[in-house]
Amino acid sequence: MIDLHGDLIGINTAILSGGGGGNQGVGFAIPINMARSVMDQIVGHGKVVRGYLGLYPQDVTPALAKEFGLSKPGGALVSGLKPDAPAARAGLKNGDVILELNGQAIESANDLRLRISQTAPGSSVKLEISRDGKTQNMDVTLAELPPDKSAEQAPGESGSGGLDGVNVQELTPEAMQELQLAPGTRGVVVESVDPSSAASAVGLQRGDVIQEVNHQPVRSISEYKQAVAAAGKQPVLLLVNSGGVTHYEVVESR
Repeated sequence: MIDLHGDLIGINTAILSGGGGGNQGVGFAIPINMARSVMDQIVGHGKVVRGYLGLYPQDVTPALAKEFGLSKPGGALVSGLKPDAPAARAGLKNGDVILELNGQAIESANDLRLRISQTAPGSSVKLEISRDGKTQNMDVTLAELPPDKSAEQAPGESGSGGLDGVNVQELTPEAMQELQLAPGTRGVVVESVDPSSAASAVGLQRGDVIQEVNHQPVRSISEYKQAVAAAGKQPVLLLVNSGGVTHYEVVESR
């Protein structure tokens, strides 16, 4: 993609056509500054080298902002950590919200991913995070993104006493193997979800593993039911493991 002066400003990746090969005037391109960074790395290192934190970030919705004591949505919520990765070694925890990177606000999970990937491995970055409603600063030394990270049952039991419309079962060794979960994973397995329920509306589905309810770890059906019951009529914050990737969800009503 070039401008009127013939200067290269981007690398085209997709163009909207009308089906007959014509251009509808809408296209998508990689900005030239990003492409130049990739080019410089290939020339200098023979490959693209990206920074690596080793965590699973997610966007902070208005509902999540309320649950984590934030005045407004924004930042990147830490919903999972890789063992022995930079983020875990620096002391980041599930439930932390990354607000700033090197003094600049983080707008979303994708914003964090992009800026970390464009930072050289071995660099020290300063994070401002919110934890339990209080802000604090944390220094993290980035590692190099591993090659394979470039893309980042027992009988069921009635959900009575838990989330409405959700049936769960114990997380047995057989279930862990079937779901290909990491050793040491704890929680209860979602056996079925009523499509009309609030849990279904936030994306909870069969095979998900509920690991926490309102920040309380659950290791059995009884602990899960007790934690849900303790929430009363308030929204329930879940830490959910879906295919080995953890994320938070807020179920507004039950």
